Amino acid sequence: MLLAGCLSFLIIQYKVDDNMARRCEICGKGTISGSIVPRKGQAKKKGGVGQHIGVTKKRTFKPNIVSVKALINGTPRTIKVCTRCLRSGKIVKVV
Repeated sequence: MLLAGCLSFLIIQYKVDDNMARRCEICGKGTISGSIVPRKGQAKKKGGVGQHIGVTKKRTFKPNIVSVKALINGTPRTIKVCTRCLRSGKIVKVV
């Protein structure tokens, strides 16, 4: 039960390399890097003397990716999709 506009969107967006790991094949969401900032002490507005910011450390934010069977060009194929695309209805699972 794919909509006509949604089907053309899937065909265009499916031209992504098959060897990409942890990347949504619909919206392109992937792993990004960030940092952990440790804070010590009570904030001034909570009655303390202020916070001390420690040394920042690198970390990664990983998307929630699931493998789903979907209709691509009329054939069922397994693709990696983020759960946000599944919930919003950009792809319909084949049962």
